[in-house]
Parts: sequence; C-alpha cells; structure tokens
Amino acid sequence: MAKILQMPIQTGKIGVFDSGVGGLTVLREIMAHLPTESLLYFGDTARVPYGDRSQTELLRFVREIITWMQGQGVKMVVMACNTSSALALETVRAEFDMPILGIILPGARAAAKAGRRIGVISTVATANSNAYKQAILEASPVAEVWQVGCPDFVPLIEKNRIDDPYTRAVATDYLKPLMAANIDTLVYGCTHYPHLAPLMEQILPPSIKVINPAQSLVSAMAKELDMLGLRNTQSKPDIDFYVSGDPIKFAKVSGQLMGFSLQVQPVSLSVLEGLAIAQSV
Repeated sequence: MAKILQMPIQTGKIGVFDSGVGGLTVLREIMAHLPTESLLYFGDTARVPYGDRSQTELLRFVREIITWMQGQGVKMVVMACNTSSALALETVRAEFDMPILGIILPGARAAAKAGRRIGVISTVATANSNAYKQAILEASPVAEVWQVGCPDFVPLIEKNRIDDPYTRAVATDYLKPLMAANIDTLVYGCTHYPHLAPLMEQILPPSIKVINPAQSLVSAMAKELDMLGLRNTQSKPDIDFYVSGDPIKFAKVSGQLMGFSLQVQPVSLSVLEGLAIAQSV
C-alpha cells in the first residue's frame, strides 16, 4: 500500500476513533487537558466489538477509518482502542504521513512506574497479542504481568448495562485470578473499561492502583503536538461525532456517559470501504 501524504495544520481537528463508546473515555481526557483542540470522534459501531476480530480485519478497518479521517482534514489520529493499537498501529504508521498515536505504550509505561505485580484486563485479542505484557516488561524487566481477556465487558458497556447486577458478577469473575495473584496495579487495557470505574472501586481493595492509559496518552499527545508545532491556540474549539452504525442509539448511550447531548452523524460502511479501495489503487 502506497504511503499517503498529509500536510497537517494547527487548526485541523484531532481524529479519535474506537469501535464504539469506549474511546469517549479518551475524548474526555483530551477535552480536560487539551481544551483548545478541536476534535473529531468516530465510533465504528456497525462493527463493534473489535475484541474478537482477526488482525487482517482490524487492519482493514483501521485503514478505512484513517483514510476517511484524512479526507476530513485531521492533523493527528488517536487510536483510542487498545485492540487496534496492539494489532495495527505499527503498520498504519508506516502507511500514513501524519502523527498516529496508540494507547498501549503510554499505559504500559505508567503501569511499570506504579507497581511490580501488574494485572491487565482487556479484550481477548489484546490479551492474546501480549502487547501490554511486552511493553510493561520493556519498561520494567522486574515486573510480573498477568493478563485477563474480558469478552463480555464491551457488549455490556455498549448497551449501557454498567449498573446491572450481572455486570458486577462478570467483573468479579474476571478479577478473581488477578486478586489471587496479589496484584498491586490494575491496567484498564480497553478504553471502554474506565466507564466501569465506580463498579471496580466497589470490588477492588483500595491498595490496588488503577491505571487509565488515556491519561498517559493525553500527555504523549501534548508533547507530540508541541514538538511538531501543531498545538491549536484558538479559543472556541468544536467536536464532531460520527458513527458507522445507528447515530440515534449512539447519541443516547454516549450522552448518558458524557453528561451532555451529542449531535451524531452517520458514515456508511460503503463509504469507508470505497475510500480504502480507492487509496490502494
């Protein structure tokens, strides 16, 4: 695939994408710590969840989304999805001439600083990739890492069943092996999982430090923007929301999670697939 040229500008939006509402936890951190930046959020809700997809599928999805975002004039892309960061980041970085940031490395480094006995909860695909374990051990060779794939979390969060007793039972079951291993640090290895923070606080002992990689990712974004001279200083930024699935459903769930009403626009899969095919010719 030919490398695609892009000339980013300071006033361009930062593109943020995820399979669904999970990336909103990253968006919230960006809004809080980079308040002058305009943002474009894309949720690939027609193809959620990503956690049981193959690497080939995910790479195709990511190429389609970044190509579409490039057409919207974004100056930077943030892969607010651990699964796609684990399986597609390095490939698309080599194909697109714009800054593309993933979430795993910042989160792994934060975890390595926080503790020695580290548990990672994530999608099955992220767990199987060993991306977090490798990154944590590179940052701290003396660390011990336990990983648990949690296939039920994303569907439950996408349906806004966060307060459902069933979700608590599922979370308790997923955390059992990590508690048995006496972890001192827990990493949210999926951007959906910070939505479960109040539930996790009820289950986890207070001695366990919880790492939300989104916080470290935003720090990395700030450094990258400054280094490349892309920091936006305008006083009235805006945010656009797009989804590949049902915009009304997404607006309802995400509005409850974010605490404000969202105007969400649809982007059909045929448009995404057509753009990617055209770029590959």
